Amino acid sequence: MEQHGYTADRARYIARMKRIEGQVRGVERMIEENKYCIDILTQISAITSALENVGLALLDEHLKHCVTGAVTGAASDAAPGEHGGTAAVDAKIEEAMQAIKRMVKS
Repeated sequence: MEQHGYTADRARYIARMKRIEGQVRGVERMIEENKYCIDILTQISAITSALENVGLALLDEHLKHCVTGAVTGAASDAAPGEHGGTAAVDAKIEEAMQAIKRMVKS
């Protein structure tokens, strides 16, 4: 199985997602119980913030593990005096940039 940057903290990420899932169910209950709209919006804001924090943590892991690994691998493959600017490095950087753009838009 392929190792990803978050693999060591996978259990922690799963626990965080389960908490977020519980918060979402709580908002559903609040709507069913006709709770005050500002209270519901406050909970939605907390859920959004929690998801953003998970996303940023995963992005950090991606940059530290996947992108750094690609750069390190390319640098070790480069001829003396060259930089490790291979297609694999460019692809990992582009992949990270696309993820950042998606996160910023949401």
